[in-house]
Amino acid sequence: MKKIQRTLLKEDNTKEMILHMAFELSQNKWKLGFCDGNKMRFTSMAARNLEQLQEEIDKAKIRFKIEGDVRIVSCYEAGRDGFWLHRYLLSCGINNSVVDSSSIEVNRRKRRTKTDRVDARKLLQMLMRYHGGERKLWSVVNVPSAEAEDGRQLNRELETLNKERTMHRGRIGGLLIQQGLEVRNPSGKGFLEDLDSLRTWDGNALPEDLKERLVREYERLRVVEDQMKLLRKERESRVKSGATSAYRMVAQLRSLHGIGKTSSWDFVMEMFSWRNFRNRKEVGAFPGLTPTPYDSGGSQREQGISKAGRGRIRGLNIQIAWGWLRFQPQSKLTLWYWERFGHGGKRMRKIGIVAVARKLLIDLWRYLEFGVVPEGVRLRTVA
Repeated sequence: MKKIQRTLLKEDNTKEMILHMAFELSQNKWKLGFCDGNKMRFTSMAARNLEQLQEEIDKAKIRFKIEGDVRIVSCYEAGRDGFWLHRYLLSCGINNSVVDSSSIEVNRRKRRTKTDRVDARKLLQMLMRYHGGERKLWSVVNVPSAEAEDGRQLNRELETLNKERTMHRGRIGGLLIQQGLEVRNPSGKGFLEDLDSLRTWDGNALPEDLKERLVREYERLRVVEDQMKLLRKERESRVKSGATSAYRMVAQLRSLHGIGKTSSWDFVMEMFSWRNFRNRKEVGAFPGLTPTPYDSGGSQREQGISKAGRGRIRGLNIQIAWGWLRFQPQSKLTLWYWERFGHGGKRMRKIGIVAVARKLLIDLWRYLEFGVVPEGVRLRTVA
């Protein structure tokens, strides 16, 4: 009987052979780390060379004397390389995890050794612990599908173009201010005519080189604004078509007063169309609007919101929260804000609007996911 129990115990403790692989990515070279649970192997390869990657995996199997098929798990830090490598590894049958770099343990000494080999070793060690059962060891990124990732290009290009537009307008205004002049609308079609009529303080026309520079700057500005108009038209045509569930979600959000064309598109494409939120805490944490209390020993204080998510969505959410108070004055959320923070000072109202933004985002998620209309809101008919 005891012999049978020892045999069963031995069989239960038998571990599955796993090959662990960690990537330390860079522009020109990748550092790879392999481990079979006992020994480690590190090697370098040319960046983005998939044939060489397969060769290195085969060499690691030979080095660790692994025969036949074996389960391979891997990881790399989220960054500029995006998610194409993740999708490739999954297609090869490799269980890959894309890791949030800010959640990786680091040495807290003032000076610490920092090399690609050291970083690869740390990733490899944490990968083994993660698949050994420490599931909360680090934060794993939720990777969007290729279609969902492509759907974010339009609004992100608009965001980039808007920044370029601000830059060109500011440069034109700055060059004119240096001459003591001002134009109210540098984007206007009559800007070039106004430029000819401008005179400096002594009654002279603008210097030739300065004038030519302003003309070229204006032409670049017009190109940016024309592209923005085309993208906005394309966005509206997609929403009207309702060809995908994401476009229908955008139209559904627009039925709420206070949610406009840009905010509805950004909320859906950046959040609700691809991210499967399980609860309201995940919704509030996505844009980094969750509190971060500090409670250690005798010290207790609030450090503010985490700001761990996408800054564009967080800033947009705050703007929409202010607009919500104006366009939805009878909603439950607006009444709660004025009752709680309306009699406070400027600082308290700013703290309160962050809470409104977090609650509003949760209400929008419930509206899209479960069809629950926020209490007291005004709806409008979308054409």
